[in-house]
Amino acid sequence: MDSSALLTQIFNTVFPLTCIVLVAFLYARVRPTDMTVANRLNISVFAPALIFSVMASKEFHIAFYLDLMLAAMAVVLGSGLLVWPLCKWLKVSPKTLVPPMMFNNSGNLGIPLILLAFGESALPIAVVLFLTENLLHFTVGIYLLNPKSNPLNVLKMPMIIATILGLIWSFQGWELMPAMKVSVDMLGQIAIPLMLFALGVRMTSVDFSQWRLGVISGFLCPLSGLVVAFLWQATVGMSDEYFGYLLVFACLPPAVLNYMVAELYQQEPHKVASIVLISNLMSLAIVPCVLFYVL
Repeated sequence: MDSSALLTQIFNTVFPLTCIVLVAFLYARVRPTDMTVANRLNISVFAPALIFSVMASKEFHIAFYLDLMLAAMAVVLGSGLLVWPLCKWLKVSPKTLVPPMMFNNSGNLGIPLILLAFGESALPIAVVLFLTENLLHFTVGIYLLNPKSNPLNVLKMPMIIATILGLIWSFQGWELMPAMKVSVDMLGQIAIPLMLFALGVRMTSVDFSQWRLGVISGFLCPLSGLVVAFLWQATVGMSDEYFGYLLVFACLPPAVLNYMVAELYQQEPHKVASIVLISNLMSLAIVPCVLFYVL
């Protein structure tokens, strides 16, 4: 692919994402918007519908993605191990910095980014990466902030229930009735644009009082992920196609969910908010660079 075509593809990938986020940001600036109900619906209804529609399809076979899931787990956990020793130097609590560096925005940004960069056929991969990161976030991530938490609580999450049902459906070779499939697909199609819109609304609450930590984190998050991804490829190895997906996953900024969890456990939420939101702003420059390498 020549450089002109490559730049066009990167623009066509990044621009729609940026456009939706910007529209949401401008709307929320003009008319303050509470996304609480919409976010709850997305987590409880639309995202589970998307997950089930992908995993229950005849084309989905979880065994095809085990290598990628293991690599994604290595990126998440390895990023935390790399960043942990730096906390003392940065004079920040590991409980504040490490989770945002581990758990990236594989939902709001990752799914639409992979979909636009690699096409509709990559949707199952985007969903698998999102599920891997999310499962670790609600087990390892919660444990980091509250060691007394019950890891079995994750089984109550609608997205995990949808995953289990989708896997059972796939293994049994069952098919949804056409009318039911259309209904589930339509609910799932709401999830991706709503994730982006919610991210744009959240951007209005950027706290620049901790901008230095936010900027450092904006570089540290993708850098730590990419280091682990390249180490994985050099030692364990995987196909070039899957390595491309892994690099895009590894360069994503922290998930907005990190801020919500920090607020829940009162783990310096103002600092975590700066880390998350400034890193997401910086990703608009970092992600295209990684796409240039991958594509």
